[in-house]
Amino acid sequence: MFQPLPDDIARALVSTGDRLGAFAGRVSWCDEIGSTNDMALRLAAEGAGEGRVVVAGAQRSGRGRHGRAWASPPGAGVYASVLLRPESRALPLLTLASGIAVAEGIQAASGLDAAVKWPNDICVTAPAGGLRKLAGILTEAAVSRDEAPHAVVGFGINVGLAAYPAEVAARATSIELELGRPIDRGLVLAECLAALWRRYQDLQHGRVGPVLDAWRQRAQSTLGRRVEWDGADGVRSGVAVAVDDNGALLVRSASGESRVISGEVRWL
Repeated sequence: MFQPLPDDIARALVSTGDRLGAFAGRVSWCDEIGSTNDMALRLAAEGAGEGRVVVAGAQRSGRGRHGRAWASPPGAGVYASVLLRPESRALPLLTLASGIAVAEGIQAASGLDAAVKWPNDICVTAPAGGLRKLAGILTEAAVSRDEAPHAVVGFGINVGLAAYPAEVAARATSIELELGRPIDRGLVLAECLAALWRRYQDLQHGRVGPVLDAWRQRAQSTLGRRVEWDGADGVRSGVAVAVDDNGALLVRSASGESRVISGEVRWL
């Protein structure tokens, strides 16, 4: 089912081992897989403990929110899912904390200062002012056979140059494309795992303030943009202005301020 870790990933995991927490020594590799999230959910249902990590060189059926396909071509990115067993108080902010961690990991490994976009995107600003997606988060929570709740956090990061489908290429970018130089894929993965473990510990111990502060700081270039979403009375629109202490997006429109907690938000 699993293959030996590639040398670049094995070296990077060893170099960051003292910062990986429960992830240390628990990373499994597949050259190609249907979905890393599906595999991590399967391992969780079979009773795997917290800290299992599934990483793949390519995904045949990677997915994002709302069932959208996530392009995962071979050798172009980091595709990983981690198994966590969080306290209930940690769940509401887990996706935001994971987004911050991935942005921090990318910066630590490459120097690229990425932004976050509610609720689960890591992006950079294009020269024309638009946003180009660099990475995404998919969090799926469930209850395993022993009734212990668990969450799988999947992240896909565009590292190298790749031929993406036309509908993706227009709004996607990669670390190497932004920097104009090669990047150590293994180090990107290892630094993201180290940052994810650190931010997860913040949530587990009730330190939500630093997580929210970090998210708001990295969202400065994405907030202030127009968005639309499907409300109870139809499609609504406004300007995304903030995220509240529970992780909801606050949107200002002519009719006042709305609090968006779920569903699809389209950034215009």
